[in-house]
Order: sequence, then structure tokens, then C-alpha cells
Amino acid sequence: MAERSLSRSRNALSEFLTRHRRKLTPADVGLPSHGRRRTPGLRREEVAALAGVGLTWYTWFEQGRDIQVSEKFLLGVAHALKLDDADCSHLFLLAHQRPPPPQAYHRVSVTPLIQQLLDDLAARPAYVLDLRWDVVAWNAAADELLGFGARGPGSRNLLRMVFADPALRRRLPAWREDAPKLLAQFRYDYAVAPDDPPMLALLEDLKALSADFRRGWKQPHGEDARRGIGSILTARAQRLDFRHESLLVDEHRHLRMVVYFAQAAGAQTLPGPATDRVG
Repeated sequence: MAERSLSRSRNALSEFLTRHRRKLTPADVGLPSHGRRRTPGLRREEVAALAGVGLTWYTWFEQGRDIQVSEKFLLGVAHALKLDDADCSHLFLLAHQRPPPPQAYHRVSVTPLIQQLLDDLAARPAYVLDLRWDVVAWNAAADELLGFGARGPGSRNLLRMVFADPALRRRLPAWREDAPKLLAQFRYDYAVAPDDPPMLALLEDLKALSADFRRGWKQPHGEDARRGIGSILTARAQRLDFRHESLLVDEHRHLRMVVYFAQAAGAQTLPGPATDRVG
């Protein structure tokens, strides 16, 4: 019975990979097209090259042979085949009988409607964070305030910006108050996926980049938590103070929108962390 079940799983894996490979064209993945092809879709060698794996190993994998593949191998194949979250999870279940770690499938993006919501907020700075605090979407007001668009994709991590960017730190007059609150919120998010390799890599990077982060991480958790910066200086050295609300916009991918609300000069920030509300 177990052998028959394993055989069915391998057949399902082979059919799954073949179907998704044949759905793609070279243009879909940025490859040149050289006339008509005898069979639809990508060739196996193209998928292997895009995934960064050996052709023989990928061929055996697609054929459903009894081989062991790593998480890195599966993520490379998922990226090459442009699988969405649900299909990537299905691939992992077929191959490893367990889903992939949170946020590991591909570079996260938001739906057009979430981007429209961000843009409709207009004057209110707002951005969307994933579980690792990578900023995956923002509106024009947030870009003007924090300069996300001028940064490369790998540099749009809010924690790295706050703890390891000297230029930004000079613009944060209440850094000593803000940074511990951001770190406190990150502790909660880290607890969601403490064994996730990208999350562990981020933690080690922050420890290496910032002595303040290292000290803060060692200290007992006693701060209020939030995902937004409380005070920022503009290019003209004008201080802007903010309160924030955090809205859950994608539970499956742990995406949260952080909206900034400007405070009048001299206004007092109300105590307590921003709440997550399902949006």
C-alpha cells in the first residue's frame, strides 16, 4: 500500500511539473524565442538553467524518479516555473510532504487592488511589510518620506534601514525611542517563523551590522511594539511626528500595511502598540 501511494505521488509530481513547464513560453521568462517548437512550453534544459540546477537531476526529478532534493532545489524550480504561493506549497507537498517555509517562495508583491488602496491614501504615508520586514509596496507619500524607490530590492528592509543606515538614522530625532519599539515588534514576527532560513539570515545580518541591535536583542522584552517610525526629519529639517495603524492585508503571506497619521506639533502619542486589523 505504501509503495502504491509513493508511486501515485511521484506520478502526480511528474504531471504537475510537466504541466507547468508546458504552460510557459520563452518570452514569459525572458528568454529569446527561435521560431516554432515541436512541443509547447519551455524545454527541460531551460527550466534547469533558470532554476540553477543540473539538467540530469531536474530531468530525473520531473520523471518522478526516487531522488532526494533540497529545499533550495525546490525553491529554484518554483521560481523558474513562476509558481504562485499555492502551487509552490503543492510542489513541496508532492516532493517533501510538507509546505515551504513562510515567505520563501519568491519575491513577494501585492495585488493591484492593495496597491490602489495604498495610492488612494494619497497624503498619508503607507507601506506593506512582509514577515521579514522587507518593504514590498508603498505609496508616493511613503516614498517621499523614506525613499524606498531609490533603494534596490535587497535594501528595502525597514529594520536594516533603521539600524544600519547612518543617513536615515540622522533623520530620526527620536531614534532611541523608536528603535526599541520596532525591535519589540520584530520579536513577535520572528516567533512566527524562528526556523525559517531567510528569517534567521536577517537576524544574523542585523546582529552583524548593528551593535545597537545586538544589545537590544539580548535585553528582556519590555517595550511597546510598533511597525512605524514615530518621528522623522524632512529634507528641510522639519520634524514630523506620526502615529500608526497596522492592517493585515494578506494572512497567508503575513503582509501588513502600515499607515502613518501625522500629529499636530506638540501632540502627545497615545500609549500602546498599533493593532493589527484584518482588512
